Amino acid sequence: MSHRPPISPPGRRSVLRGSLAASAALALPGSLAAAPAFALSGRPRAGWGVQAGDVSAHSGLVWVRSDRPARMIVETSATESFRNPRRWHGPLLGAGTDFTGTTRLRGLPAGEQIHYRVLLADPDDPRRTGEPVTGTFRTTPVKRRSGVRFLWSGDLAGQGWGINPDRGGYRIFDAMGRLDPDFFLFSGDTIYADGPIAATATLPGGGTWRNITTAEKAKVAETLAEFRGNFRYNLLDENLRRFNAQVPSIVQWDDHEVTNNWYPGEILTDARYTEKSVDVLAARARRAFSEYFPLSTLRPGSREGRVHRVMRHGPLLDVFVLDMRTYRDANSPGTQTTDPVGILGTEQLRWLKRELSRSRAVWKVIASDMPLGLVVPDTGDGKPNIEAVAQGDPGAPLGRELQIAELLRFVKHQRITGTVWLTADVHYTSAQHYQPSRAAFTDFEPFWEFVSGPLNAGAFPANALDNTFGPERVFVKAPTTANVSPAGGYQFFGEVDIDGHSGELTVRLREQDGTVLYTRTLQPGLVGQ
Repeated sequence: MSHRPPISPPGRRSVLRGSLAASAALALPGSLAAAPAFALSGRPRAGWGVQAGDVSAHSGLVWVRSDRPARMIVETSATESFRNPRRWHGPLLGAGTDFTGTTRLRGLPAGEQIHYRVLLADPDDPRRTGEPVTGTFRTTPVKRRSGVRFLWSGDLAGQGWGINPDRGGYRIFDAMGRLDPDFFLFSGDTIYADGPIAATATLPGGGTWRNITTAEKAKVAETLAEFRGNFRYNLLDENLRRFNAQVPSIVQWDDHEVTNNWYPGEILTDARYTEKSVDVLAARARRAFSEYFPLSTLRPGSREGRVHRVMRHGPLLDVFVLDMRTYRDANSPGTQTTDPVGILGTEQLRWLKRELSRSRAVWKVIASDMPLGLVVPDTGDGKPNIEAVAQGDPGAPLGRELQIAELLRFVKHQRITGTVWLTADVHYTSAQHYQPSRAAFTDFEPFWEFVSGPLNAGAFPANALDNTFGPERVFVKAPTTANVSPAGGYQFFGEVDIDGHSGELTVRLREQDGTVLYTRTLQPGLVGQ
């Protein structure tokens, strides 16, 4: 039964919202608001807000974009007043990175609220700086008694449903911000590079959905400039910019950062594309992705680096961020009896096993950009191919299921406790419990998988389950028709709350306005439950 969350006293960031909201409004791109006076003076302007990401106990990354060449400067303080600030000299922002840049802050105190402001200085006259843009984040604790709260979701602005000014834009981010999370796990499909956004769309039953539009969103993204424009599009939304300034992120990607259901080596048959090589498109998308998010393992413009990584959040939590896109084999019916590449690739699987076995955190959250036991088809070329892991055969593991079976067996035999899987991708919310007694493959311990999303995209009916790993759908909320607009509801995010004293982990699946739909509390220290 749905219920409203109880009213809480102001969180540690609520007192900041006045100044952050003012900062976000001041930074509003000129296409959406009158330019403030300082912009007329020719000083650099941070019109796309700020972001923090991949925060640890003693460091964090801060991101910004300028409207012209500028030197990035970050000042930090323990208070909003910025008395006795510490200054960090960041990179020179230029056209090579689309005027974006990230500065790593080191030597920060653990478990503390960090206030920061970004200034952009004229490269030829450092005294000429634009209006500062402010943000905040909390470094991770080193003591267990400090609990952890974070949110996750994915799938932003898909199926042609973009920023609708009549509805106040991406309002779901305001509901998320009110929960005062330590960080946001952005579970992929952070853009829809393959999804053009028109000025209007017709709603079922009549009525019109109106979108803010840009030139880069008028067609599928193929050039680097078009991929960059897709990331800029979402930052036109004031709710998202305000959220970014309040809550640091851990970001992963899935398919729509490039094109639907892509895999390495694919040659497109989609007539909308003049560039048919997915590898070419993915390289451009990866570069734009690295430019527009603060990721600790990717450097803008570099071919090196990776999306998969482990982010440690004190004694209670490690987050294992997977990349189920870059290393996968080709989509197929998934009936092969050997599949060493699978959906993770051999190197990433070895990395994940190693890091899971090394982890001493109470909880090991596996951030998966695709679900395990939900059948996600890929029928774009008319063939009965499989896009995710499960392929619909309820028997022994086949295809990519073989790699997941190997991982689940490893977790059991190494007696790794506290694993929880979080994902998005399918555009509804649900909770699945995986149990060997119900499964065709039985050499694993029980575990939970929780699904959330979308954030501002079409909602879809629930996918079929594959019984290979014995999933039971304990909760689901999904529409009965495809591509329900955000105006029709079915927009979701999830919350994870870990108690610092008991170590209990509570998952809440929430609707767009924050309403709690489902709650599950898990106990610490168990191999499976």
